[in-house]
Order: sequence, then C-alpha cells, then structure tokens
Amino acid sequence: MKLIVQIPCFNEEETLPQTVADIPRDIAGVDEVEILIIDDGSTDRTVEVAKSIGVDHIVYNRRNKGLAFSFMAGLDACLKAGADIIVNTDGDNQYRGSGIPDLIAPILAKEADIVVGDRKTDNIQHFSLVKKLLQKLGSWVVRRLSDTSIPDAVSGFRAFSREAALRINIVSNYSYTVETIIQAGNKKLTIVSVPVRTNKKTRESRLVKSIPRFIINQLNTMVRMYTMFRPLRVFFIIGCLCVIAGLIPSIRFLYFYLNGAGGGHIQSLIFAAVMFFVGFQVLVLGLLGDVISFNRKLIEETLIRVKRIELEYYKKKSEG
Repeated sequence: MKLIVQIPCFNEEETLPQTVADIPRDIAGVDEVEILIIDDGSTDRTVEVAKSIGVDHIVYNRRNKGLAFSFMAGLDACLKAGADIIVNTDGDNQYRGSGIPDLIAPILAKEADIVVGDRKTDNIQHFSLVKKLLQKLGSWVVRRLSDTSIPDAVSGFRAFSREAALRINIVSNYSYTVETIIQAGNKKLTIVSVPVRTNKKTRESRLVKSIPRFIINQLNTMVRMYTMFRPLRVFFIIGCLCVIAGLIPSIRFLYFYLNGAGGGHIQSLIFAAVMFFVGFQVLVLGLLGDVISFNRKLIEETLIRVKRIELEYYKKKSEG
C-alpha cells in the first residue's frame, strides 16, 4: 500500500520545509509514504528547497497555471508513481501533517473513496466572521448540489483512493475543492469528512484575494458543475420560470379583454408570447443538454479505460 502526499506549491520556500517535516513517514496500514510537490511556476527557491529536504517527486509547471491545473497534474503524477492513496495538502503549512493517518483511515477501511478534512472553521481565530458565514453558506449550497454531507467544502486537506483519483476530472480553471465534491456526489463516489487541526496562519491566502471575486468564482463553478451533471433539471426550472413569467401578462390581458379593454394591453400579449417562446426554447436546450450529458459519461468511461492502460504501461516500465 503506497501513500503519496501531494503539495501544490507556488513560492513556498519558507513554509515548505515545515510542511514536509510534519508529514509522518510511518503510518499503520501503509507500506510506503512518499511526497510529491507540484511547482506551479515558482520564482523563488521552492524547487531547490524541495530537493534539499528529500521530496521524492517533483512536477514542474513552466509557468503559473493555477491551483486547479496543479491539483490535476499532481493526481496524474501520483497515479503514475503507483499511489494507492493520494493526500492533498497545502504548501503554506495550514494543515497539520499529523492528521494524515485519521484522514486516510476511512479509505484504508474501505468505507470511503474520498475524505475531506473538516477544519471546524468556527474555532479558527484568524477567520473573520464574514469568512466563517460565507464558508457555512457555501458548504450548505455544495451539500445541496452534491447530495453529500461535507461541512467544510473548500478544505484543501483531503484524501483520494486510487479509483476516485481515476474518476475525478477537474474542468474549472480556478480551484478544485468545490468541483471535486460535486463530481463525487454525482458520480456516486462515497465521500466522508473527518475533523482535522490547523496550524497558525503563515501568510495571506492567494486564492481569496478578494471576497467578492472569490464568491463569484465559486458560484460560477457550482452552477457549471451542477448544470453539467443535471442539465435537464436546470433548464427545466429556467424554462418553467419563463413560462410562468408569460402566464402573468397573459392573465392580465385576458382580464382586461373580458372587460372590454383588451385593445390597450396588446403589449402584455406580446410579452407573454415572447416568454412562452423563450421557455419552450430553454426546455429544448435542456433535452439537448441531457443527451450531451449522457455522451459525456460515455467519454469519461472511455477516458478511465485509457488511463488504466496508460498506468499499466508505466507500471511495467518501472518494473522492467
């Protein structure tokens, strides 16, 4: 049983040594523990530091490509390196490495495919009240969209079984946290949460540069992911709202028409006709989206088969 801890890094030369030092190398139920960093175009000495402290694998992004891309690059590299379990943590030493055994325990017990660390954000002192409220609201929305019970949806401290890592495909450019949960829920992967402890704040978040921008990006990810998996439901709701919007002026026009004053309210009838037409078009888009969604599932199954063949090739190559 091989565990690989992946750490996406962008200019983490100061915090990376402590982050790596905190990762236990001897864990019950695990034969090997290796560490992989994804250098996301760092301009400092992150790579040199990583080599000097004994990191086992380094993935290079020649330029800064963002957290979502780095996360997926790490998963691919971990799978090729033969990982049975992959743990993702942050390079700023936010999460305590001592929590890794608890994080992977449900996967070792075959009780979960993905485990997300719950930071208990109510107890984190450097989180503002606004940030705590937004975290609660955002996690509630994600739970509704994914049919899961994860209390800390944006926690980056999480573990994946090999099978789960094969099935996750990040398509957004911003972050992977919310998307992986929505994907896992809709792909019927078992995802659970365990409480984890955090360290003191070492630097400002690079992901949350602006709260309004962060909210917009996360909402964009939520809407896109849910629409990708449930297009018929999304477009059906929008189409029905358009039809309802058309019914209101229709009833208004009918009321005046029956009272002999319909001639002065033709605009209501025109607006109603437009809304009925738009609603019908949206419902048709929902049907087309449902067909596309079905085709996407077939393509993803093909991709998984290709990945398995590719990983088998890498395994034989490493053994030979």
